[in-house]
Order: sequence, then C-alpha cells, then structure tokens
Amino acid sequence: MKKRDAMICLLLILSFALLRPDVFSQNSGTPVQGYKILNTYLHDPTAFTEGLLFKDGFLYESTGQNGSSDVRKVNLETGAVIEKHPLPADKFGEGLSYLNGNFYQLTWLSKTAYVYSSSLKLLKTLPYDTQGWGLTTDGKSLIQSDGSSTIYYRNASNFKIVKRFKVTDAGKPIEQLNELEWVNGEIWANVWMTDRIARINPNTGKVNAWVDLTGLKPKFGAGDPGAVLNGIAYDPATKRVFVTGKYWAFLYEIEIK
Repeated sequence: MKKRDAMICLLLILSFALLRPDVFSQNSGTPVQGYKILNTYLHDPTAFTEGLLFKDGFLYESTGQNGSSDVRKVNLETGAVIEKHPLPADKFGEGLSYLNGNFYQLTWLSKTAYVYSSSLKLLKTLPYDTQGWGLTTDGKSLIQSDGSSTIYYRNASNFKIVKRFKVTDAGKPIEQLNELEWVNGEIWANVWMTDRIARINPNTGKVNAWVDLTGLKPKFGAGDPGAVLNGIAYDPATKRVFVTGKYWAFLYEIEIK
C-alpha cells in the first residue's frame, strides 16, 4: 500500500471509530443471524476487494488502491484470475455490477463510472456526483452506496439518480454502507470496518436483519487494519452466497443460520 493510501485509510478508520453508529446495539430488536461455512475457495490475497458478483459460473471483482485498481474475471474453484483490466493509476476502483449486458464499475473519489461489455471491453465512462462505494442492481436500476446511510437508485444509461433513501435500524441511520448485493429481494450491505452485513428492505430502508460474520476473517493478514470484510456475491440459480474481504486469502460460500 502506498504511503498516501495508507494515510487516507488510517484517517478513515479513526474517524469511523469515533463517529460510527452502534450497529451492534442489542436493544434494536432486529434479528441477528449467524453463518455456517459450506465451502472455502482460494482468493487473491493482493486484491483489495471493493466489488464482487457472480455471473455464468465465474466471479467478477473490482479492486481498489491507486495504482493497482482493476476489474477482473475469476475462476471460482481455483481463485485464478482469468482476465483483468487495470484502471488508470490515479483511479481507485470501487463497486461493481452487471445490468443489461454491461458491467459498471465505480471509482471512489473520481466521480467516474467505467462501463464495460460482457467481455470486459471498456465502452465508455459516465460521471456522477457522489463518492462511489458499493454497487448492485435489482434488474432495473443500478443501486449505489457512497459511505453514508443513503442508498441511491441510478439510471444505467446516464447514471442520473432515480430515487434515494436512508437506511435505518430502530430509527437510527446506519452509516458506512459499503459493498452491496441484491439477494432475493433485499439489498445486502457490508458495513465498513465491521463484521456484519445489513439485510435492507428496499421499500422501507429498514434493516430486516443483521448477518454476523465474526470469526470468518482469515488469520493471514489479520494485522492489517484495512483487511476488513467486504465482498458479497449471490448466485440466484442455486441461492449460493459468497463472501470475502480486502486482502483475504480465501472466499467463502456460507449458509445463513
């Protein structure tokens, strides 16, 4: 990690520790679910995972950090990178989604989305007006997070905002929403710097349940404060859920308990 990137991450971690809402409150009444590991797969431990999705038997991943961000196609069974396309050195890759035959990749602070064909050929870029964190789709719109408690629905053709709403649990806003995935009618969101996934009702913005993945993080790289849980992929055909994290050496297929 470059010194500039490390300093930015450290400042974000410190501010998060001071300002983040108590997502672990025992008084909200919202169900907290556990997990069971069904399968373990290799994952590139140099990948700073920002976006993850499953399509046609393969994983597609967006990685971050200036100078090493890319979008890649990955063999699920082996973890091998089949193909990857780097972003410009001054761009920090973020969320990734697939809609209407194209991949969409966010950038963190550049306010630029990259649009690729199904074969990962760059087609165009689109501007937007927020930070870019997570990205998913309900099959109609792109759904985006920006590190706050707000979820944005965007038109895929021009990236204009269609609607937005705040995510809350027991009336409290849930900040630091990061990587997103559409799972069986819900928006699942990693909450940055925690071991939890929020299962969000897209009609109300309320958290239906929390998935607590405490203990899942591999011990390799455990000393890196940036190596946090981040990355959710869902296969609707088989209802498989995959999760990983930044710089994690493994990707897990899990069952929610």
